[in-house]
Amino acid sequence: MEAIMQKFFSSRKLVIVVVCLIVSFGLMTLSVAIRDKRSTPPLVQQFGNDIVGFADRIVAAPMNGIHHGFVSTKNLLNTYQENERLKSKVDQLTQTQVKDQVLTRENKQLKRQLNVGSTLTGYEKINAAVITRTPSSWASQIIINKGQASGIKKNMPVIAGPGLIGTVAEVNKTNSKVVLVSNTAENSNRFAIQVLGDNSKVVNGIITSYDSSSNRIIMGNITSKAKLSVGNRVTTSGLGGVIPKGIYVGTVSKVAQDDYGLAKKVYIKPAANLNDIEVVSVAVRD
Repeated sequence: MEAIMQKFFSSRKLVIVVVCLIVSFGLMTLSVAIRDKRSTPPLVQQFGNDIVGFADRIVAAPMNGIHHGFVSTKNLLNTYQENERLKSKVDQLTQTQVKDQVLTRENKQLKRQLNVGSTLTGYEKINAAVITRTPSSWASQIIINKGQASGIKKNMPVIAGPGLIGTVAEVNKTNSKVVLVSNTAENSNRFAIQVLGDNSKVVNGIITSYDSSSNRIIMGNITSKAKLSVGNRVTTSGLGGVIPKGIYVGTVSKVAQDDYGLAKKVYIKPAANLNDIEVVSVAVRD
């Protein structure tokens, strides 16, 4: 036994390791005890923390660079793919515009050959800017900077963006008042519209009111029993005599029964943003 102990203590490396472990545990215990009593760490601990922080920055810098490189590459690939999709849409839009121009020219030629005058779909646009929209009448009317001098007349339809927003209610020499489709007053904007229903059947009706709580135009006086579905497009029918045919109004969002359960009542989501109107176009029939 004594020989084993002598052999154990004769190993200098093992003794050094044991001493280092004892010193390390002692320093750790002392550091914890001092840390609990002091508001700032001791000098030795500060030095150790600084070394660890410096080493962490050295290791983290290239790793962050690699991470940012991967993110940048991914964003670049996503941008390239999005760019390709947009190019495809631009090409389709260009083809649609060219086709529309060809069909318009062909339509005019056919009208001349058939001695057909102006039709319900023929109209020109007069562009105008909104100059007045007060908070008290925000949902009912706007004032535009074109009037009689520009050829504006009463009851002409007014378009903003993709769809119809109202009709001209009052015309002055240099400006006009436009009543919006969101006007809840009676006998305002009661013009004829139509829905291209299922199986390409046309359903005619009239704008009867506006639901401000849901931001929906209500179509009533529907005589046809053709089936309507959510998403069906709604346009002007041109049957009123003043408003041209084919102006986009919106899409069907709900089909319900009227208060008496006798007829259909169609809720239409407006195509135009009625809260953001700055520039408009007045449609003038040929």
